[in-house]
Amino acid sequence: MSRLRILLADDHAVVREGLKSLVSAQPDMEVIAEAADGPETLAKARALRPDVLVLDVSMPEMTGAQVAEALKAERPELKVLALTVHQDKSYLRSLLEAGASGYILKRAAAHELVQAIRTVAAGGIYIDPTLAAKMVGNFLRAGRRAEADRLGPALSDREEEVLRLIAQGLSNKEIAARLEVGIKSIESYKARAIQKLGFSGRADIINYALQKGWLQN
Repeated sequence: MSRLRILLADDHAVVREGLKSLVSAQPDMEVIAEAADGPETLAKARALRPDVLVLDVSMPEMTGAQVAEALKAERPELKVLALTVHQDKSYLRSLLEAGASGYILKRAAAHELVQAIRTVAAGGIYIDPTLAAKMVGNFLRAGRRAEADRLGPALSDREEEVLRLIAQGLSNKEIAARLEVGIKSIESYKARAIQKLGFSGRADIINYALQKGWLQN
């Protein structure tokens, strides 16, 4: 059985050591390298091509969002799991917009971190349960549930399918290959769906997917 190849990026050596011990104890995972800042993370991710990058949100020289955005532009298939102490939704939104597939708090239990890694590696989205509840709550309190329910039927089957796949972390190229259509068609479906729902980016799509029950942690 091939094991998931994990790159750990955190500027605190003690945190990295704890993460390494946890990950290395899993039979289906291995830590292939560690990094302490943004540029080192970029270099090692490019050289070693890990399956999953466990990425601290706050590191020297580059933010986690900047690192994630740069790497996802080069390797859309790379899965990024953001690890942070921050419960501020602005951090969550910036990481989701940068292409992260998961966001988990450092205070999470060990089994939750392992579950998060496996979820994003399998192509899913993992949002720390506490933050996921806040995201959905805000979405509903803003009155967008009624708007989504009202506008939902206006989405074509293909537009909804494209939104689902975007929420799952697939790139336009990956979606086009899966649906066997051109990338420009995918971009058109995405643009029409976003316009109909009044969304501004990927974070809104994931909010919508959570509210609709498309994503399960």
